[in-house]
Amino acid sequence: MNDTPGWASPGSAPSDGQDPAVPRPAEPADDSGPAPKWSADQPPAGQWSPPSAPGTGPSPQRPAPGWGGPAQGGGPAHGGPGPGYGWGRPPAAKPGVIPLRPLGVGEILDGAVSTLRAHWRTVLGVTLAVAVVSQITEILIQRYLLPEPVALDPDPSPSEALRQAADSAQQGLISLVPSLVITVIGTLFTTSILTVVISRSVLGRPVTLAEAWREARPRLPQLLGLTVLLLLMSTAIMTISILPGLLLGSAAGVALSVLGVFAGLAVVVWLMVRFNLASPALVLERQGVLPSLRRSAKLVGGSWWRIFGILLLTLVLTVLVTLVISVPFGILAAAVDGEGLEGLVSGTGTDLGWPFLIITGIGTVVATTITYPISAGVTVLLYVDQRIRREALDLELARAAGVPAYGPEQPGPGTSGS
Repeated sequence: MNDTPGWASPGSAPSDGQDPAVPRPAEPADDSGPAPKWSADQPPAGQWSPPSAPGTGPSPQRPAPGWGGPAQGGGPAHGGPGPGYGWGRPPAAKPGVIPLRPLGVGEILDGAVSTLRAHWRTVLGVTLAVAVVSQITEILIQRYLLPEPVALDPDPSPSEALRQAADSAQQGLISLVPSLVITVIGTLFTTSILTVVISRSVLGRPVTLAEAWREARPRLPQLLGLTVLLLLMSTAIMTISILPGLLLGSAAGVALSVLGVFAGLAVVVWLMVRFNLASPALVLERQGVLPSLRRSAKLVGGSWWRIFGILLLTLVLTVLVTLVISVPFGILAAAVDGEGLEGLVSGTGTDLGWPFLIITGIGTVVATTITYPISAGVTVLLYVDQRIRREALDLELARAAGVPAYGPEQPGPGTSGS
């Protein structure tokens, strides 16, 4: 049996240069015909009758076992269709957290949460460890390394206001760099490991943290390259969008910079959605950085708005969960450390007290530990869903999971049979 995520290798399905409308057992070709996957043994022509007029002519042939599940009772072995072969569409196989067919929004979210429940030791182990280390590092940097806030003139002239805005933006970028680096490093570990865990959960297979790490570790350099490339692309786009207004240096320049920010954000969002499936393609298909970007663009093509809507909904849900968890910790931190609250309101980050930083840090750790597996799960399941819709990956997954009606597993690139 296959114990690696190699079922997702691009060679396992007609992915490139073929018609994306590949038929699947879960979706008949039309309202009158059976599934396009036929059994090897078919009855002679003219011996089947439609249900409305017994014995009065041919009727559609019996679909393959994948439609109705394994034979029961009077199944094919007994010479007739068993109870699993009805005229309605039967349920798809579900060896793991999702049914093996095109998924709805609710099923994608439910699959992400179900993965968290089914593999909670592995998932929470990696996310909690990464969140704790990241938050401790960020607190120490915030406490000791960040520069003093810029002193602002309460009644500046227009030129002075522009200079203060530029200085504040520069300091904000400097303060953002350490947090961004920490986030990128933490995301690398969690994304690679959770991608392996979720791929196993789709097949209904257990996985330990050590197994997931062993599988994901070789992909970390490529995943780092992918992450850095996407960050550089976003930074370059935003810089090009804002730079003309900054060079102009007047009130018109400020307005032009604001317009540039919105235009740049629109382009960045479009690109991030287009390349959102690159990380699971890189980990599961063992692709390089540029091939994974092309792979994501191909899978997202024609479904950009649907994927954008699902990602936006996921973002809203995770923000709400984060607020529900973080706000009580923030109130508690303010009650315990009044000076920390005063420093936060005044904008002098170096005045934040240790009790305030520690309590709010605990809230951030709890929120991150819960929400990040859901976000990562949605991304990986979107990748699986797009491949099911375009490449009939459900057939390969069913075989890899050992579903009897789909035949024995056929090892492909990156797989190992047993």
